[in-house]
Amino acid sequence: MEYVYAALLLDSAGKEINEKSIMDVVKAAGVEPDEAQAKAIASSLKGVDIKEVIKNAQSVQVAAAPSQAAAPQQKKEEKKDEKKSEEEAAGGLASLFG
Repeated sequence: MEYVYAALLLDSAGKEINEKSIMDVVKAAGVEPDEAQAKAIASSLKGVDIKEVIKNAQSVQVAAAPSQAAAPQQKKEEKKDEKKSEEEAAGGLASLFG
């Protein structure tokens, strides 16, 4: 996780995200850097606009919130429908016995 944070910090500072810079940030944080992990993060972020990714992630999160708020209302409506169905079924049975 330190490597992701290092990449975010470098991006925030406007610095180039590469293996060496990630390792320098991780080392400055007091963690012994792993060259393989730094290389993996650097290569996976090559050509990625981190600010744009974060912006899109925030908009997805905001868009998901209204649908979550609608869920309790749907449950209430389902319970009402179930109750009506039970009442209708009971009424239908009563008509059989006159």
